[in-house]
Amino acid sequence: MSDINSHSDFGGGNFAEYIARERDRLRAEREQIFNQQEELTRRLDAINREFAAIEAYETAKTGKNARQASAGRQPRARRGSRREALLALIRQSDGLSRGEILEQMGLKGDKAGEMSVSNALTALAKSNQVRREGGKYYPAAPDQGEAELPLDAHEGDQIHEAGGEMAQN
Repeated sequence: MSDINSHSDFGGGNFAEYIARERDRLRAEREQIFNQQEELTRRLDAINREFAAIEAYETAKTGKNARQASAGRQPRARRGSRREALLALIRQSDGLSRGEILEQMGLKGDKAGEMSVSNALTALAKSNQVRREGGKYYPAAPDQGEAELPLDAHEGDQIHEAGGEMAQN
């Protein structure tokens, strides 16, 4: 098998430079997508506020809870929308505890809602979109993501998952 660094199909540089360029490109693309996601979340929140206003108007006008009357018409929330709402809420704060999140989302005492928030927080933490420190959730740093080789690592180095120590090939 030939040495991968002997080929010049990496834009005139070596493999390490190619990987660094790809990481930079992917980080920029990920940041752009996060920004788009935040904008879509803001738009979705605005639409949900309009639905709530219409529901309040119907309740005031008819004297009945409009949600009960229209429950069959409203579609179920899209899968992952709880995560998006949580992520937007956490990004707008200086750190929130689970209880504070539940209060702000109006889910305190709603067992199913509380479980949904707990599951979403766990998923967001596992995907490195939020971090937990001192019982509070914070947005992850924009450049935080998948594990990378340390800066002083060489192409042949491998990092063992469990301990993070490097092994030379």
